Amino acid sequence: MLKPRIAKREVTLHILRAFGLHTSKRLGQNFLVDETVVDRIVAAAGVTPGDAVLEIGPGIGTLTQGLAEAGAKVVAVELDRRLVEVLADTLAGYDNVRVVHGDILKTDISREMATASFKVVANLPYYITTPILMAILEQRLPVSVLVTMVQKEVAERMVAAPGGKDYGALSVAVQYYTAPEIAFHVPPQAFIPAPAVDSAVIRCVVRREPPVAVMNEATFFRVVKAAFAQRRKTLANAFKGAGLVAAEAAAILAAAGVDSGRRGETLSLAEFAAVANAWEENKAQ
Repeated sequence: MLKPRIAKREVTLHILRAFGLHTSKRLGQNFLVDETVVDRIVAAAGVTPGDAVLEIGPGIGTLTQGLAEAGAKVVAVELDRRLVEVLADTLAGYDNVRVVHGDILKTDISREMATASFKVVANLPYYITTPILMAILEQRLPVSVLVTMVQKEVAERMVAAPGGKDYGALSVAVQYYTAPEIAFHVPPQAFIPAPAVDSAVIRCVVRREPPVAVMNEATFFRVVKAAFAQRRKTLANAFKGAGLVAAEAAAILAAAGVDSGRRGETLSLAEFAAVANAWEENKAQ
């Protein structure tokens, strides 16, 4: 079913006026008004007819429409009740879309997406990007790929390699669970209202198995968190701040083959895994 493209500036403005809508800064609302960007997001997700797709924050249905017309079976979770009412109108006639009113962080995704595998596609509110991504990844849901619009700087942190200022706990976590790549950049003028930052669409292919073997994931992420808690500190000092005495920290790093004078931002995923496994073995002694 073909309807006027919502991703046109004039169509979006008409919808906003017709429903008396004003964007909410609190909810980080910026409406996408570029058809090409919508099409490129759908293509980046490799959406084909019959694919199950979870969309987070559909807004007025701009990206939802693109997914629906590509043949996806879309479950769109929207927090703003006003927009749920708008979606009933803008997506009328698309029988392959189901809108759920709720907070994605409190939604039972497994229940809503009762399928063997699904894709996540979203133009995420920038103020809550990381909590949403991590909540989905940590639940180990049967997600094959996440394609999300995020702030450019966040995308750069997600794909960053060790040794640079962009590399941090988010980089390690995202790369542990997925193979991420920046698909393309999006300028502010692609939105109403135009955000004060550039955006990027990032494609994260979810790994079936992590790229490194860890004895205890909780310990692995505890090590990562401690290493980046105070970036200027050496690992030896950072781990003392995490509750280890100096001798324990030194012994763990030595067992892992990592110089205690290094900083967390220099460690690869494999080195973090080695430290975490040495830490776990130390606990067992």
